[in-house]
Amino acid sequence: MSALPKLKDLDNPKFDPFIADELVFGSNDDPYPLLAELRASGDVVPGEYRTLMGLSPDVTQPAEAARYMVLGYDSVQKVLQAPQVFGNGAYVFNLGLAFGRSVSTMDAPEHVRYRRIFQKIFFPQAVREWGSTIVDPVVHELMDSFVRVGKADLVQQFTLHYPFRVIYRQLDLPLDEATLFHKLAISQTLAAVDTKHAGEASAKLGEFFKALVAERRARPGADLVSLLVAAEIEGEYLPEDVLVSFFRQLINAAGDTTYRATSVLLTKLLENPEQLAAVRADRSLIPNAIEEALRFDGPVVMQDRMANEDTVLAGVHIPAGSIVQVMAGAANRDPRVFSDPDRYDVRRPNANRHFAFSQGPHICIGQHLARVEMTRALTAILDKLTNLRLDPDMPAPRIKGAVLRVPHHIYVRFDPS
Repeated sequence: MSALPKLKDLDNPKFDPFIADELVFGSNDDPYPLLAELRASGDVVPGEYRTLMGLSPDVTQPAEAARYMVLGYDSVQKVLQAPQVFGNGAYVFNLGLAFGRSVSTMDAPEHVRYRRIFQKIFFPQAVREWGSTIVDPVVHELMDSFVRVGKADLVQQFTLHYPFRVIYRQLDLPLDEATLFHKLAISQTLAAVDTKHAGEASAKLGEFFKALVAERRARPGADLVSLLVAAEIEGEYLPEDVLVSFFRQLINAAGDTTYRATSVLLTKLLENPEQLAAVRADRSLIPNAIEEALRFDGPVVMQDRMANEDTVLAGVHIPAGSIVQVMAGAANRDPRVFSDPDRYDVRRPNANRHFAFSQGPHICIGQHLARVEMTRALTAILDKLTNLRLDPDMPAPRIKGAVLRVPHHIYVRFDPS
């Protein structure tokens, strides 16, 4: 790492992207009643979700494009399974600005070519090995700072940090720059409302990762950068700009969403002590408890697509060029698929039918790693924090957001160890 340039801060080092989180993603306590009302009026409804929730529209997307919200389970599934009709071109404007030539902005055949190379590295077997070699050390390192105290804020002291530290170790990045990496990564997510800071953060991370790719080509190791630089199928390697975009996006796609999902999981278990006790007593419930958290209040409420051609969905005509807002949050609580959908239930038999990781050819590449991270984090908490409960002297956790969801604090007490 000594050959790499230092990561550069924003020109205004006092800019705090974390404060802007609510501006970009909303501070709504519960968007689901409105989503249920919209879904009851039809599976596909004209309109723009962000503005309905009191947020500014995405300034990167074409203002003249028509907007449609897809809310019913079956219709969401049809959109995600038909990339030739509903393409990822909608992400060219916002994710393209933030991350560059990302696979998330591509459609077939280019998407298929590059995704299969990435998938070689993210096979479930390889990801499971990262669980013991990378995830566990990070989890225990963070928890060791508060297990003897008897109380903690599980967000600010744990979930906000552990997925990002996992990424730093995967990429073999300098841990002394972890705070700056996190700041720049979050700044990129502001593209929808603050293109200046998002573009600046993207450029500075891009400069760093370009140098990192060159350094690992010259001196490869066992880290994720080296593995992806060397990955190929039939002699085809990932282009440098695609690699750099992937690494810029990885910090958010694997870090931010996992932090949010784990925080929601812990909140729902703590709010339902009988379910927390059931999971503690029977660890085989952990996988379903995770799937149910992803269904009940997944970190990403909305996914964007663009209509590549004139089409009809659920009886609604959608012109080519329209922005199609796939409301995963609404589909995940569709009562036609999930009984009593507004209840968190660790024993729900079909919890894994959610759209939290999307579906179809653009399903999240990192879904297996996210599940491993959440499993390891919850297991460590159950093992180390005896008599875990919400702190009665502190505010209860509030899951907030219209587009991305998270509680900013989870105050707990437990028996010091």
